[in-house]
Amino acid sequence: MSQKRVLTGITTSGTPHLGNYVGAIRPAIEASRDQNYQSFFFLADYHALIKCQDPEAVHQSTLEIAAAWLALGLNPEQVVFYRQSDIPEISELTWCLTCMTAKGLMNRAHAYKAAVQANKKAGEDEDAAVNMGLFSYPILMAADILMFNGRNIPVGRDQIQHVEMARDIAQRFNHHYGEHFVLPEAQVDDQVAVLQGLDGRKMSKSYNNTIPLFLTEKKLKKHINKIKTNLLEPGEPKDPDSSSVFQIWQAFATAQQSAEMRTQFAEGIAWGEAKKQLFELINEQLKEPRERYNQLIENPAEVEQVLIQGAEKARQYSAPLMAKVRASVGIKPLG
Repeated sequence: MSQKRVLTGITTSGTPHLGNYVGAIRPAIEASRDQNYQSFFFLADYHALIKCQDPEAVHQSTLEIAAAWLALGLNPEQVVFYRQSDIPEISELTWCLTCMTAKGLMNRAHAYKAAVQANKKAGEDEDAAVNMGLFSYPILMAADILMFNGRNIPVGRDQIQHVEMARDIAQRFNHHYGEHFVLPEAQVDDQVAVLQGLDGRKMSKSYNNTIPLFLTEKKLKKHINKIKTNLLEPGEPKDPDSSSVFQIWQAFATAQQSAEMRTQFAEGIAWGEAKKQLFELINEQLKEPRERYNQLIENPAEVEQVLIQGAEKARQYSAPLMAKVRASVGIKPLG
């Protein structure tokens, strides 16, 4: 039976946090061990340029994110793990797809529409501070997906539109130039936890409420102690379902540990004690990966080597497909 292709991109802006781990990294690494699937994972460094124009930050984030995935158990032998910018065919395909994509389709992209709305609200010109990267990045995303003919694209609900756009773009290209691309499908796993941050909202860099993944023990404890709680005293029963402490506990605990903590909440566990137990639970799970991560951060050449080998693997797929696309649009030798 042929393997199904699954493709996941990780934007290299910022430091990975617990929400990224629970929502994306952990399930993706678990899925990559399934022999029925062929997994492609890439560091989306060109995507990072849309929002981050700090060269040092993009460079550092690339190292941190690659090191995090490797430290958490991604096996580069079992998957294709590469840096987007190492695959020149992706940029080339982006242009070929751009020439087949209706501007009207890009006008409907959520990120662009949100920027226009914000500008209107502020009384600015509709396109104030909107660069072409923001406007047309769904085409770059389509190229990422179509280059490796990934059928299953694991995404959050907010990303479904991009996979549908990639599908539209692929259909239009196939109709005009012949069958080149598999039509991708968004794969949304509602079982994947969306972690709450320090303030009770979704854990997100944009809310500045994250708990970075590989903090030292001391800093991890400090961050967990900052999680917002209510004023209920020790001995007063607490509602686990409205508590960020319990919600994060559940994302790391076994079913039995969750049931036991639920009982402790009903019995009025003190917030300090609940946070202490949460720290111990998370720290135990991240102890070994943290050591490996710190080793990799100290040895960037080791990470670079993994990415170079991943690019060689990836280009075995991208180079032949791009040669076919090039010929189909009429760019080929004259002889």
